[in-house]
Amino acid sequence: MGSIFENMQGVPLNHYIWFCAIIFTIGVIGVLVRRNAIIIFMSVELMLNAVNLLLAAFSVHHNDASGQVFVFFIMALAAAEVAVGLSIIVMVYRNTQSIDINVLNRLKW
Repeated sequence: MGSIFENMQGVPLNHYIWFCAIIFTIGVIGVLVRRNAIIIFMSVELMLNAVNLLLAAFSVHHNDASGQVFVFFIMALAAAEVAVGLSIIVMVYRNTQSIDINVLNRLKW
């Protein structure tokens, strides 16, 4: 019975690179184009997950587990980022009654 890693090596590395590049590009476009704070936050998470998937793919490709360990620490950091980011978004919404980032210019004064 083969492991997950043996099945993953059946997919060429180029497919992972292209897939992660597309996901990362969608995240960048979401950050640059959208004005909703939650959508921007989700786009940042999408970019982070694209990088995590690529790190795991390269780790399996090179038969080195250090990339997968690094992904684990990035996921722990992302969980903390989600907690802090959502709390900031909730506080901004309480103060401005909007999550549009253009409204946040009022908080400067």
